[in-house]
Amino acid sequence: MNLDFSFLSADVVTNFILKGLAFSAQLTLIATAGGILLGTLLALMRLSGKKWLASVAAAYVNTLRSIPLVMVILWFFLLIPLIIGRTMGAELSAIITFTVFEAAYFSEIMRAGIQSVPKGQVYAGYAVGMTYAQCMQLIVLPQAFRNMLPVLLTQTIVLFQDTSLVYAIGAYDLLKGFEVAGKNFNRPIETYLVAAVVYFIICFSLSLLVRQLQKKIRIIR
Repeated sequence: MNLDFSFLSADVVTNFILKGLAFSAQLTLIATAGGILLGTLLALMRLSGKKWLASVAAAYVNTLRSIPLVMVILWFFLLIPLIIGRTMGAELSAIITFTVFEAAYFSEIMRAGIQSVPKGQVYAGYAVGMTYAQCMQLIVLPQAFRNMLPVLLTQTIVLFQDTSLVYAIGAYDLLKGFEVAGKNFNRPIETYLVAAVVYFIICFSLSLLVRQLQKKIRIIR
């Protein structure tokens, strides 16, 4: 088997690969931000002490964590348009799906972070006249977020890897960009090999950054 990577040029990288990488990065950032916000809300619901709120949040989290992501992607892409009566497009469908799905995982991370904050600090907040919401906003959540930041970033890296699954609905992500380039130049094997290397470089580099951040947080503590 003769491998030929000569087709890789600046034009190929710009027109195919970077175009896909842009959407993968966009999807990762939006889903991370939305997932953390929704996940934090779910975590607060589970820790609220109100049974019905905790039950709703637990059902949401346990259901989505028990279903393969690719199935959820297909559900949103195929079923939601039937419900609302119009198509959303592969990119918008992917953004909504990842935000909703990842919230279940970010919820568990944030719940652990909230529980890691000593309750004495909350009681101290109550003692100076703070409400529950103020204690959460000013005392608990900032510390929980800092404590869980390395784990949140690690989950974000996993999310970036999972963006390749939008390939199933035809969204133009990084993997799709390599596939299109491979078809245009009739070099599918080479493009998939390069794609694997690119994913590895990105994810491994981000993992090293997270490891350094984790060391700094340990020093601060």
